[in-house]
Amino acid sequence: MASPDRGTVHRDLRLSTKALVGAQVMASNLVGASTVLFLAGYVLPTQSLVSDLDEALEWNLAAFTYYVAIAVVVGLVWGWAWVRVPSPPTADAREEAWQRHRRSARHAVLSMPLRISVIQAVPWLVAVALFASINAMFSFTVALTVGCVVALGGIATVAVGYRLSELALRREVARVLSEDPPTRMGLLPGIAARSLGAWVLGTAVPLLGVALAGVAALLWDDYYTVTQLGWVVLVLAVVALGVGLLLTALTSTSLAAPVMSVRRALRRVQDGDLDVTLEVTDPTELGVLQAGFNEMAAGLRERDQIRELFGRHVGQEVARAAMDGDLELGGEVREVAVLFVDLVGSTEMAFDRPPQEVVAVLNAFFAEVVDVVESHRGWIDKFEGDAVLAVFGAPHDMVDAAGAALSAARALADRLDAPESPARAGIGVSAGPTVAGNIGDARRYEYTVIGDPVNEAARLCDVAKGLDGRVAASGAAIDRADDGEAARWTEVDVVRLRGRQRATHVHAPRERAGTG
Repeated sequence: MASPDRGTVHRDLRLSTKALVGAQVMASNLVGASTVLFLAGYVLPTQSLVSDLDEALEWNLAAFTYYVAIAVVVGLVWGWAWVRVPSPPTADAREEAWQRHRRSARHAVLSMPLRISVIQAVPWLVAVALFASINAMFSFTVALTVGCVVALGGIATVAVGYRLSELALRREVARVLSEDPPTRMGLLPGIAARSLGAWVLGTAVPLLGVALAGVAALLWDDYYTVTQLGWVVLVLAVVALGVGLLLTALTSTSLAAPVMSVRRALRRVQDGDLDVTLEVTDPTELGVLQAGFNEMAAGLRERDQIRELFGRHVGQEVARAAMDGDLELGGEVREVAVLFVDLVGSTEMAFDRPPQEVVAVLNAFFAEVVDVVESHRGWIDKFEGDAVLAVFGAPHDMVDAAGAALSAARALADRLDAPESPARAGIGVSAGPTVAGNIGDARRYEYTVIGDPVNEAARLCDVAKGLDGRVAASGAAIDRADDGEAARWTEVDVVRLRGRQRATHVHAPRERAGTG
């Protein structure tokens, strides 16, 4: 069942927007008509071509007054009936009905500037025929002159009205494009057409008027005096400057605003803010650019989410290396340090406590381990039941990996000894050469480390549980650590660990060697 809040536009354009469009259209047409009347009546040399100038002015003024009133009323009625968005279907309508409504609403909104231009152009075309016919009663030359002036004025007025309606409808265009962004050129002119149109209407049309005045002066010797020709050129130049400036300002605004929005959004992405979505406000190439940015940002967010999810499963360091394409199936020999942590009394806890409580304790314990390991630049290789294997020095090289692992072991022991600690654990540390890489099949593999240091650290966990401080490190780890960290440890025993031929020199933190 469709919901009335899920379509693109679920009602007609807001009254305020309609009123704004209507006011802009009326204002542009009244200004254009008044300018044409001024040019035809007081700038062009019609008085030298009409024998009864007063009668001609009366006819033209009467026609102007009545025609403007009729044209405004007809234009408003026609516009309010034609320039509208279809009503939405009922709330219980099928999905197909809502899809049809979205398509029709999108088409209606995007075609509004063009429809408004048609509504403006038709009265101007009628005006050309009307005023040319009226003035033909007095002089063919005057009829031709007035007809050309009205036509040029209508072209400029329709162009300005088109640009104004584009600006007024930006919010509505954004509403329909929010659910159906443009993927190609829409109904409105593209960037090249807008720029060319601004030049044609702001420069070419006024210059055409100057050219027509020059042609008339050349064809008819008595058409202009030098003073009259000077005034015609001066007035047309002023009109050209004004109309050209207005059209250029409107066009540059319509082009610059979407580009600036993309630029600001790109800056946010560069600063690391991926939670940015642009409002698509233009159905041309600029709208395609805005929609393309949104697709790019969505892809970056999805990639970031995948990296985050991937990192939770394999560790952030391994995830970054995999996303960068640095990891392949196979292994390499790397010098690493290994920290193994094993919970004390997990078997009894699983027997004595409810499963939910056991899981809660394990998660709290693992959270402590992960926090300490990551703060010391290590990563969690895997969780093995109630044990944790952490690695320092892979997949990327790390300065003093053994020192970092030993420091992490001391810090973790302090955290787990705190009264609020969720559990106690044995901690074993070793270091040395291992095989690090992706182990498994091309269809399913994981990054891990394999070697004697891993086995030694796991065995040292059992030794640590019997020590007062519950932390044990191998001599190999102490030998590879920097002097500052190595000085914090002392040898407490020499043992032969299960599965090993050589004896292991067991070390414990000095501050814990005598504590219970």
